[in-house]
Amino acid sequence: MKKLNIFILFLSASILFSCDHLLDQVNPNLPTVDDHWNNADQAFAGATALYNALITDGAYMRTLVGAADSRGDDFKGDSPDVRIVQIGKFIAQSDQDMLSWIWRDMYILNFRANQVLTYVEGMSAEGEQRILEPAQKNRILGQAYFMRALAYFNLANNFQVVPLITALPQTEADYYPETATQDEIWAQIISDLQMAESLLPLDYLSVSGPDNGHIGRATAGAAAGLLGKVYVYRQMWTEAKGQFEKFFTGAYKDIYDLAPEYAHNFDEAHENNVESLFEVQFTTVGGTDHNWAGDPNANWKALSGLAVSYAMPDRGWSDYTPTTWIHQEYKKERTADGKLDPRLKITLASYEAEGEDDWNLAYGNPWFHDQDAVYCSKWTGNRIGYSDDWTLDISGGINYRVLRFADILLLYAETLNELGQTADAYPYIQRVRTRAGLADLATTMPGLSQDQMREQLYHERALEFAIEGQRIFDIIRWGWLYDSSMLEELKARDDDFETWVPGREYLPIPRTELDNNPNLSPNDANRASGN
Repeated sequence: MKKLNIFILFLSASILFSCDHLLDQVNPNLPTVDDHWNNADQAFAGATALYNALITDGAYMRTLVGAADSRGDDFKGDSPDVRIVQIGKFIAQSDQDMLSWIWRDMYILNFRANQVLTYVEGMSAEGEQRILEPAQKNRILGQAYFMRALAYFNLANNFQVVPLITALPQTEADYYPETATQDEIWAQIISDLQMAESLLPLDYLSVSGPDNGHIGRATAGAAAGLLGKVYVYRQMWTEAKGQFEKFFTGAYKDIYDLAPEYAHNFDEAHENNVESLFEVQFTTVGGTDHNWAGDPNANWKALSGLAVSYAMPDRGWSDYTPTTWIHQEYKKERTADGKLDPRLKITLASYEAEGEDDWNLAYGNPWFHDQDAVYCSKWTGNRIGYSDDWTLDISGGINYRVLRFADILLLYAETLNELGQTADAYPYIQRVRTRAGLADLATTMPGLSQDQMREQLYHERALEFAIEGQRIFDIIRWGWLYDSSMLEELKARDDDFETWVPGREYLPIPRTELDNNPNLSPNDANRASGN
């Protein structure tokens, strides 16, 4: 089967709120609207261009994910690059360029989605040319709705309030959009995901067109799962329950399941497996130019920068390090046969004096001589035998899993608990625990109250999704930062929280954007830091 080809060159543009008359200039080296969007091939190319926007530094290649991970209690900045440390400590200033990369790349994704929605919507299946068949048009539009929702999901989670741009600019005033409210942004995300779910296919194995057989494109299941997650983030519990039930009794019942082994979600050999609802496609094959930033070109690679950024010293940049707390959290409960939770070794590189460490010895890891050291293993080449992570052409091909079925299971369990159906939550949690070899929770901890089940879910999510860009958003939605006792607990787990002040859970809106757009309002993080 074919993976999604993400090397197609296509018209791209970024949101530049400072543009004036330069916007009227035509680049002779790029296609224009007048000579593009005229046939089916160009429509399909437009859909493919959406995926290119996911593999740059400010997106899933590195910075978007790193900025989220470092703000959690499971991971922290530990880099000579002070920018990375500042983000993890909640003290990044608005003029920090890494924040601009995230903003830039999410709005590039949004702009491309708006292009597709504008121009493909006008294409017809009628007449002599029959430009697009209805099913083809639907799934192209569905991918654009999904990607626009994903862009705003990331923007809202990271920047709190941002401009909501759902159409291409028509007048000069359109280049200076106002800040939308949180309710407006999340309502648009929900609407876009509902549209995406209704338009997208279950898969691309039997579709007709150049995307036939493409693995990695957005599907109805991906949209449905992300929509359920959005409902949870907005505490819309009744809507979340109905959405998640589709995965157990509805349209997606027989499509998704847990992968046989936890490790299969973090290597190249098992990409796009049965657990994956959506993942960003990275590969070491093809291209000559690294894809750090800028417009894609025919020579672009599609490499992940997480391998070198998250790798241990002497094998990469070692920009981040796991906290002692998450290391010990994995040891709170043994498997049913008395061993360590197998997720520990997949997530962390640590010395364990229990005869379970042979996999580390095989590669002569330099940290082995320091039995107290704990480093990141997930997303790096450490666990799968690469000699180092410096060479992205070797270690940068691991896909980033944006949404896994394990998340659906635990979010559904959380939803049931919040609706007072605590007893019904047990089986969905247990499916995740069983893969990890842990005992039946209904036997070891029967009859949990709603509050006790919340505590258990906090623990289960920490172990299942450590270093997957989720923890800080769980912490925010659970209200821990504004609960004095939980804030003290967070400080004990990770001293980065010592420098958090209200509002700084979000990234400040980049100063360049505030300076260039007079209609853009600062967010709570800007106000908290006075910049």
